[in-house]
Amino acid sequence: MQMNAQQLSEAYRGMCTIREFEERVHKEFATGQIPGFVHLYAGEEASAVGVCMGLRPDDHIASTHRGHGHAIAKGCDVHAMMKEIFGRQGGLCKGKGGSMHIADIGKGMLGANGIVGGGPPLACGAALAAKVKGTQSVAVAFFGDGAFNQGTTLESMNLAAVYALPVLFVLEDNGYAESTASSWSIGGHNPVRRAEGFGLRGNRVDGHDFFAVHRAAIEALTRMRAGGGPELLHIEFTRYFGHFEGDQMTYRPPGEVKEERNYLDCLKFMRARITSAGMLLPQELDRMEAEAASLIEDAVSKARAAPPPDRSDLLTDVYKTYAGALA
Repeated sequence: MQMNAQQLSEAYRGMCTIREFEERVHKEFATGQIPGFVHLYAGEEASAVGVCMGLRPDDHIASTHRGHGHAIAKGCDVHAMMKEIFGRQGGLCKGKGGSMHIADIGKGMLGANGIVGGGPPLACGAALAAKVKGTQSVAVAFFGDGAFNQGTTLESMNLAAVYALPVLFVLEDNGYAESTASSWSIGGHNPVRRAEGFGLRGNRVDGHDFFAVHRAAIEALTRMRAGGGPELLHIEFTRYFGHFEGDQMTYRPPGEVKEERNYLDCLKFMRARITSAGMLLPQELDRMEAEAASLIEDAVSKARAAPPPDRSDLLTDVYKTYAGALA
């Protein structure tokens, strides 16, 4: 699969933006200004960008509690995301959802989700609507290795298979479900074979390699748009931070994260690949990194300055009214 300079720039810029966003949120959370729980996506950028670059504006994604990377990759506004995380007016959910509940339906981002395994059923709903309407749009369900053992995920895979729904199930296996190693917790130790048990085509992918992820996603999405039914990608990578901010990671071997940052960094791999091939110059990538840092700095500055939600907003957006649609 050949990518031109513009596509490579888009991919690298997206991955840099996610990395800078997460590294900065990590620092800001330590100041005590960010309320609620935060789960960071750093180290996993190739998965979100590699998959979402194959999506159209009318496609949908369902995310997880670790949803910042998915939101950015699907085109959500970074400034509005930062305001949401800080719990301020102007946030994607008006500052009332926080990190685990970022959503932007207009961008096809059905939301981060505090429920483990809560996303796959939503993706099935979006895919069913697309199939009924004949739009050829697809839905992507991102979920972790812990959610792969949840009934909601397995039932969604079965439902998608039975109705031949255009759902791409993306198992983001970062090695740990909170503190439990996925190498121990997934029965059979082969997620692709488990998917095949439901009749789904599956593919195991190195999540440190953007090009491998993007190629696998494009191939799967092309088959799905042609009526091929649901598929699964088992993407393996590492996360650089704990399960949540404050996690001491005592379950990980000493030095593991340092080694991963040095030798298993999807951004370093991509940079080396495209510069050695002469596809983009090192100074072009340097500029993208600097622009990403400037963007996040501006987002943090504006989020800090924004006011919190007003008390009058407390009971708004609680229920959806369908009266007009049913009249």
